[in-house]
Amino acid sequence: MEHQDSKLITLSYQTKNIDIHETSDDEVNDSPIEQVRLTVPIVDDPTLPCLTFRTWVLGITSCAVLSFLNQFFHYRQNSLHISSLTAQILVLPLGNLMATYLPNRTLVLFPSTKWSFSLNPGPFNIKEHVLITIFANSGSTNVYAVNIITIVKAFYHGQIHPFAALLLAHTTQMLGYGWAGIYRKFLVDSPYMWWPNNLVQVSLFRALHDDEVRQKGGLTRLQFFLMVFISSLAYYIVPNYLFPSITALSLVCWIWKDSVTAQIIGAGRDGLGVGSFALDWSTVASFLQSPLATPAFAIINIMLGFVIVVYILTPVAYWTNSYEARRFPIISSHVFTDDGEKYDVSRILNFTTYEFNQRGYDGYSKINLSVFFAYSYGLSFATLVATVSHVVFFHGSTIWQQTKSTFRDKFSDVHYRIMKKSYEAVPQWWFYMLSSIVVGLAVLISQGFGKQFQLPYWGVLLAIGLALFFTLPVGVIMATTNQQLGLNIIAELIIGYIYPGKPLANVVFKTYGYISAAQAVMFLQDFKLGHYMKVPPKSMFVVQLVGTVVATSVYFGTAWWLLTTVEHICDPSKLTKGSPWTCPGDDIFYNASIIWGVVGPVRMFGRLGLYSKMNYFFLIGIVAPLPVWILSRMFPEKKWIKLVHMPLIIGGAGALPAARVVNYWCWGSVGVLFNVFVYRRYKGWWARHNYILSAGLDAGVAFMAILCYFTLQMWNVNGPKWWGAQLDDHCPLASCPTAPGIQVEGCPVFQ
Repeated sequence: MEHQDSKLITLSYQTKNIDIHETSDDEVNDSPIEQVRLTVPIVDDPTLPCLTFRTWVLGITSCAVLSFLNQFFHYRQNSLHISSLTAQILVLPLGNLMATYLPNRTLVLFPSTKWSFSLNPGPFNIKEHVLITIFANSGSTNVYAVNIITIVKAFYHGQIHPFAALLLAHTTQMLGYGWAGIYRKFLVDSPYMWWPNNLVQVSLFRALHDDEVRQKGGLTRLQFFLMVFISSLAYYIVPNYLFPSITALSLVCWIWKDSVTAQIIGAGRDGLGVGSFALDWSTVASFLQSPLATPAFAIINIMLGFVIVVYILTPVAYWTNSYEARRFPIISSHVFTDDGEKYDVSRILNFTTYEFNQRGYDGYSKINLSVFFAYSYGLSFATLVATVSHVVFFHGSTIWQQTKSTFRDKFSDVHYRIMKKSYEAVPQWWFYMLSSIVVGLAVLISQGFGKQFQLPYWGVLLAIGLALFFTLPVGVIMATTNQQLGLNIIAELIIGYIYPGKPLANVVFKTYGYISAAQAVMFLQDFKLGHYMKVPPKSMFVVQLVGTVVATSVYFGTAWWLLTTVEHICDPSKLTKGSPWTCPGDDIFYNASIIWGVVGPVRMFGRLGLYSKMNYFFLIGIVAPLPVWILSRMFPEKKWIKLVHMPLIIGGAGALPAARVVNYWCWGSVGVLFNVFVYRRYKGWWARHNYILSAGLDAGVAFMAILCYFTLQMWNVNGPKWWGAQLDDHCPLASCPTAPGIQVEGCPVFQ
């Protein structure tokens, strides 16, 4: 991107186009990223109060409420995730009410000190709003370690010390602060790390707070947001309650009702999704986040990888019967026996000791995967190492320059200069001290409490090293493409080889290695939001720390309460008919602990397994970015070559099979429409409306989902009983095997 060389410019949305206004300041909006220049203001008022009484009350309340609701819904069959966007919108009128009616009185915390605060320091301002949203972000982020507590108590039917469980939850959530502190110079201060998803938040904050004069015949950004929000809220009653089948419409299945092959090709949920589509924003934005907030080059790379995997690799492997593929569904996350039946894990697991039953395994069957699921693991291996090599090739010199610039403060974009000029940075020793305490507690957990988590201290340290190594490349990808690559599979693979037959050790290692890196990326993203909104870094740090402690405690408390009070929770075979407490997400987590922790990668991807050739994907991934890098150096004038992003292409289909093919097609179509066509032809409209449109659509879906649940579905008041009331694409044969002689209930037998 070219730099702006004129005087300071600000964005004015008084007309349909972007008006540029000079100011008397010497600053220049020289952000190298055009989307940032079009969205983020370069003005600041450092006198605005931040950590006010309103911030603490509304922030902690938002954090606690979202934590409770998200964990409560997590255990239910129709789980519902409530994002921080809900709180972001609701707290605005509450903040304004507090500013209007609270007395302007100063209270002294302790008579012997000078610590005091004002109940009402003036109008509710945007920086307070940002900090409250950071609180809410903590509450909207699930505590991954709670899954461990759940599988121990509800699936393995074992006991766990409550204090050990609480410490496990807190340490896994807070380790990321250390990595965030180490890498913040690279991932926050650098103007090239622009965190696209934050621009949605910035646009919404500006829409809610900026004063605009509505042009005749036009709408202010707040009016546009409200129009989109109300429309989205009203419409979502259709896919959520009246016509759930509209979330996946598979026309091919309706035409060929009795053909297994046709339904495999046409099913949007369990098949290849040819001709499938949806009329539902939640289908568009689920799993891959909002396409409106994802850069065009990332969307194109992801969709290219998706097409290659789903429409070339998978069909060829399936119809050539690779790994006996036709004995099983073409796309499935379940495990199967050699005969195509669902795998009975009770035959290979000692539920008393949580250890592998070798004799039972030898007398039963090896674990089989659907051909897509098998290759998805290989592609996950390739994606991980491709991420590292891509960062080395394309960002290595930049990171080296930034390393040297770290000690000379040579970042020079306008946002960095404003922050450095007006606010004191968080001291590095804050991060180091916090990390030291958390690492010490993590080692204590592994060695104490009867070693009930199975993972020795060296396993904890190895997981920490894994997270520390991968946080930077994963952060670079997230900060530039809006796509976060997880470490869960590589963590499971590593500890599964080193320490097999220990399911709890496997999931604890995965949580320390995977979640601490994911938390670090989340902290860094929030820091960048504060950077854009000119919030003092120390205030951001305090809010993030307190929010994490509050959220983790509420998540843990809610889970422990439900696990100890709901009879037969997570066990559908013993629950009363129609009970919602089926824990679908924890069921997947439990099965992963069996595959990677009990059976182990040696019997899956090693010499004893069926899928050892998947290890070649590590080699494929590490060399994949090299040809693109070489071509970019040979033809520097061809800018498009650098936009070919091999980690995104290789991992393009990575959200499958949790996501469905119909999700991808809807996501990609909307993304290309707005971030390619609209962005190029109507850039003024895009700059003013794109991110606000995304926020309004998300908010409408979230509010209607909550409203429907608490007013209707919670009381078993369901929608009309008809064909379209099923949350299904009506392709029942799409998951059937096509190999001769394989018998599966509900499927025809091929001869």
